[in-house]
Amino acid sequence: MRGASALPYKRSMSETTYFPRRLILAGAIVSGVLLALAVHMLGARYGLDLGGLWRSDSRDFMPAGAAIAWWLIATVGFSGGYFTANLMDSAVSGQIPLRMRQFLIAVGVLILAGAGQAASAPSPLPTISGVLAGLAALCLGAAMAFCGAHFALRKA
Repeated sequence: MRGASALPYKRSMSETTYFPRRLILAGAIVSGVLLALAVHMLGARYGLDLGGLWRSDSRDFMPAGAAIAWWLIATVGFSGGYFTANLMDSAVSGQIPLRMRQFLIAVGVLILAGAGQAASAPSPLPTISGVLAGLAALCLGAAMAFCGAHFALRKA
């Protein structure tokens, strides 16, 4: 005899697919680091640079521009990691409309293009100070992007 056919409601339901947690975490960290570096490059163009921390000509304990840059890079890295992890987690199940995805992609491309333009111009910072500031921004952005992505995935 023939086996029983599947019920019609079981054929039409699609199963929800999930990305592995490590893949979402890695993508969110990369996105947060890129956004933090973009903000660092754009901020250095407008005088908000971490290089002020290593200048010896300043009599202040810490220049205000360096402190603002520090907090700005940390905030962008954390929020970039958090929102990217949330978006990747909900995009797998198809909960993000197509227009929203296209808008987010366009915003990301514009930010990275602006950072690329800022990076291609001559640097206002001395070489060693610029390298140290770039490494500090990279490490700060990576740490904060990891914290934001971990926080977003922990609640899910």
